[in-house]
Amino acid sequence: MKIHIIGCSGSGKTYLAKALSEKYNIPLFDLDDIYWDNCATAYNSKMPTEKRTELLDGFLQNDDWIIEGVYYAWVGQCFEDADIIYVLDIPKRIYIYRIIKRAIRRKLGFEKGKRETWKSVYYLIKWTDTFQSENMVQIRKILAQYKEKTIWLKRPNEVRKVIREGI
Repeated sequence: MKIHIIGCSGSGKTYLAKALSEKYNIPLFDLDDIYWDNCATAYNSKMPTEKRTELLDGFLQNDDWIIEGVYYAWVGQCFEDADIIYVLDIPKRIYIYRIIKRAIRRKLGFEKGKRETWKSVYYLIKWTDTFQSENMVQIRKILAQYKEKTIWLKRPNEVRKVIREGI
């Protein structure tokens, strides 16, 4: 099974991906891990395009995979190869709440991840609003050619149903 999950920050991509990965014992790949160069000394350093492409091609060689992330412009082969594409198109009030909750949990040490500043959380929310209003339009256009395998999830209960009832 090859599953691609896309959606904005705070939409529940990682939650859904981890749940499906554990349920079906399918390897999980987070596109952030290859988009950002986590070994670089400077914060927010991007992975060189050639290296990122090489790593993505390596993921796609697996018989089964779950790939999740916000990216769409450079992951066309993921969409092509996927058996199912889940798009998390969650309401604004939910993703804002989740972004803030995640930042608080990280600041308190309850959750692993970057320790954002409140300013960076504000900019992430602004970026996410733009993603939803502009990038999601582009994603809809790209995924129109894959409508038979694309499932749009618009509410958290729909995400939970996919986890509970299966693919």
